[in-house]
Amino acid sequence: MEDYKEEQKYGVGFPKHIVAATTTLVKAGVGVLLRICVNTAAAGTITIYDGLTASGTVIGILEASVPAGPYNFGVKFNKGLCIVTAAANDLTIVYE
Repeated sequence: MEDYKEEQKYGVGFPKHIVAATTTLVKAGVGVLLRICVNTAAAGTITIYDGLTASGTVIGILEASVPAGPYNFGVKFNKGLCIVTAAANDLTIVYE
C-alpha cells in the first residue's frame, strides 16, 4: 500500500533518458512533465520547452551545475515536450 501512496504523490509516467548535448523531442502533443531527475551534477544548462523544437514556449531552465536529484514540475504542455541540453548531462525525464 505504501508504494501506491508514493505513486499518487509523485505521479507515475514514462521515462526518457538523455546523456548528450542535444535537442530531444520527448513527446509530441499534450502531456504533463512530472519531473526531471538529474542523475549527475549538470554540466550545462537544461532548457525545457512547450513545443516540438527549441523555439517553443520556455517552461523552465535548470542552470549549469545544478546538483543531482529529482526536480518536480507537475506542469502541462500543449504542443510537445522538448528538452535542450547544452552539455552531456545525464538526465531522466518523467512525463505523461
